[in-house]
Amino acid sequence: MPTIPVGILGATGMVGQQFVALLADHPWFRVTWLGASQRSERKAYRDAAAWRLPSPLPEDVAKLVVDSAAPGRAPALVFSGLDSSVAGEIEGAFAQAGHTIVSNSRNYRMEPTVPLLIPEINADHLALLARQVGAHGWKGRIVTNPNCAAVVLALSLAPLRQFGLKATVITTLQAISGAGYPGVASWDILGNIIPYIGGGEEEKIETETQKILGCLAGDHVDSHPVVISAQTTRVGVQNGHTGSISVQLEQRPPADAIIDAWRTFKGRPQELDLPSAPAEPIVYMTEANRPQPTLDVNRGHGMTVTIGRLRPCPVLDYKYIALGHNTIRGAAGAAVLNAELMHREGLL
Repeated sequence: MPTIPVGILGATGMVGQQFVALLADHPWFRVTWLGASQRSERKAYRDAAAWRLPSPLPEDVAKLVVDSAAPGRAPALVFSGLDSSVAGEIEGAFAQAGHTIVSNSRNYRMEPTVPLLIPEINADHLALLARQVGAHGWKGRIVTNPNCAAVVLALSLAPLRQFGLKATVITTLQAISGAGYPGVASWDILGNIIPYIGGGEEEKIETETQKILGCLAGDHVDSHPVVISAQTTRVGVQNGHTGSISVQLEQRPPADAIIDAWRTFKGRPQELDLPSAPAEPIVYMTEANRPQPTLDVNRGHGMTVTIGRLRPCPVLDYKYIALGHNTIRGAAGAAVLNAELMHREGLL
């Protein structure tokens, strides 16, 4: 299959670097364009980006000259790892110019005609793309992936909708890589837990999860009525967002039925055998001390959510622990999977 040229906005940041790493040797996509801020413009990527990933910087990308974050020379398909402070205006300009933007930024996630996509859960929400021209006047389109912690929660809840999902409470333990680089000062995070993450993190988990689990209704999504309460914390973990989750269900299924729902959960990416799709989007572990970020975060090349410790909850019905890789499944990997689905569905 011929490769499709792609660009990366915010290419020098942590999510941008993860895009570069995940797209190296991709069977369908080839990075041909990089866009970033003025301080990186006209520099070779190897000089503009302080490479922070364990995988080597691909040579073909290292020598690319970074362009301005403006439409014009970019290819039709562009991945965005832009900071939300600038993403709204820039991504809108690219969409207006006819580009397809697959975005990790929060700015358009809750727009009624913009899909907020986890392909295993709501692939049918891509039908919203046809509504964007009328709603925004764009020649192109925008697709988003969720907040990095919302991905973990939504994937763990989606298989439980069959039992009548009523309410959930989540407390997150979020990795420092979620704060970008250099992230959190060592004096603040070492031997400490920070009980606040800015940027409306708790609200994003609550509202985005409801949209992801919701039903397509013409030109918008009817959010799922599940009541969600989120508390977010930053912990001294390099990669991996962990959620301590309790859930209330209309039915009272036995624990074995819930575990079976997780273990058998599959979606459109698995049906289509997409390159970035994990064979098992959810893995349930029976060990009492799992999942752990150090041991489990890279499961499925970082695209699998690992769940464990399902047990009765004296306040709601059940409680459990869920873990996902925040910069892969929760960011760049999620966007790449979204683009793969769009390609196979004939939407690029």
